[in-house]
Amino acid sequence: MTLRSVLTGTGSALPRRVVSNQELAQTVDTSDEWIVERSGIRQRHIAGEGETTSTLAIEAANKALAAAGLQGSDIGLIVLATTTPDQTFPATATIVQDAIGANGGIAFDVAAVCSGFLYGLGVADAMLKAGMAKRALVIGAETMTRLLDWEDRATCVLFGDGAGAVVLEARDVAADGPGILATHLHADGAHNELLYVDGGPSTTQSVGHLRMKGREVFRHAVVNLADVLANVLAECGYTSADLDWVVPHQANQRILDATAKKLGLPPERVVVTVDQHANTSAASVPLALDTAVRDGRIQPGQLIVLEAMGGGFTWGAALLRV
Repeated sequence: MTLRSVLTGTGSALPRRVVSNQELAQTVDTSDEWIVERSGIRQRHIAGEGETTSTLAIEAANKALAAAGLQGSDIGLIVLATTTPDQTFPATATIVQDAIGANGGIAFDVAAVCSGFLYGLGVADAMLKAGMAKRALVIGAETMTRLLDWEDRATCVLFGDGAGAVVLEARDVAADGPGILATHLHADGAHNELLYVDGGPSTTQSVGHLRMKGREVFRHAVVNLADVLANVLAECGYTSADLDWVVPHQANQRILDATAKKLGLPPERVVVTVDQHANTSAASVPLALDTAVRDGRIQPGQLIVLEAMGGGFTWGAALLRV
């Protein structure tokens, strides 16, 4: 038997307001054709009054708990990945903890931008295996639209808001049983200027706006994601042919297509939600995962890989059997 972090429930949440490309084109110098051609995005959800990173995270967490047949009091660890916390401090994870009735356990945020959920998954997996908790909630939640410069048409059309969550439980399982099999995480701070926010408490005392050099980010993303996917598979003795599903960060349809082609993966085995959600940063992987679980594509026993790359640069992949 092997101790593993087993996924027992998923959940997600989206703001009420849906904004199509056509609606966006009424206020931004763009068009539906321009956005779809460059990104594959057709709509996004934008947080409104009363909707924050924590409210979306709480909704996603409660849905994941319900799917797992648990209550908040059953959770001993909450790791929340976000670039857009409700406050500079305390951690948004503590707001979620109080709201779901998990007080007294461990709760903290991680900041790794679009790779944040993968980083949170790796941290939670290690802590569960170390015996620091029995069950964990790993959440990716963002209100990215509040970082956007709506005068910058190259970036403002690419992002949306949302949250996704998973419940993990430490269990002794057979070698071919469920659970997280491997996680590979990386970072390279040399590329800070390619994708960043031009603000912060210690520098400008302001929130700032998102800035991105899209062409350079695309080039790094395809190479880094293909490499990390190949490496996490090789560690466990698998190849891309063994995968049932790839659940990628939903940044750009062209990145998804190029990464799949580089690995020799058929497009029908890649979960795609970027057309409906746009890029929700740390929320995109768990959002896509929950979508595919709830529509029946992802089934117990299947082998899946999660992957993401974001500002920093940070990137990573996790291989698991559901």
